Amino acid sequence: MIAHLTGTLASAGLDHAVIDVNGVGYLVGASGRTLSALPPVGGTVTIHTEMLVAEDSIRLMGFADADERDWFRLLTSVQGVGARVALAILSTLAPAELHAAIAKGDKAMVARANGVGPKLAQRIVNELKDKAGGLALGGALGAPAPTGAGADAVSALLNLGFKPAEASAAVAAAEDELGDGAGLDALVRLALRKAAK
Repeated sequence: MIAHLTGTLASAGLDHAVIDVNGVGYLVGASGRTLSALPPVGGTVTIHTEMLVAEDSIRLMGFADADERDWFRLLTSVQGVGARVALAILSTLAPAELHAAIAKGDKAMVARANGVGPKLAQRIVNELKDKAGGLALGGALGAPAPTGAGADAVSALLNLGFKPAEASAAVAAAEDELGDGAGLDALVRLALRKAAK
């Protein structure tokens, strides 16, 4: 499997780029976000990749960073989400925005992407909520891990039996309402009220 490419940007289109690596041109599909992060044609580029193998084709998808690639993998694990839809979502939402939308169960945010209807957005949110919540606790996928009182509040909710996604979303909502300087007691109390709704 090809994990990344470093070479010269030979060309870029609306949904792809060609990376020249020692005389071999690799055609990589990419999100609008990745394409906009590329240097001008002729510039040196490193792109993270995911190889998709089907019965009749082998395609390479390219990403500006590993976080976006990891989200692509998560999105394509959902039934009904192919490479095209996953790239459309990643063109619309940055990894951190996508993480926040899924943690909060905001299907309308996910449905902003081309080709994503309300039913598919709901399925994406439902299927990825636990995965994204657990990843947030580890600080993976580029989402900042809670720190200080926020991390302690998430831990308290986990000890009470909440799922990682529920705990993260409730504490995030409480932090939004109370502000950065909120104490642990206030955060836990408000997060419990938010989670109970």
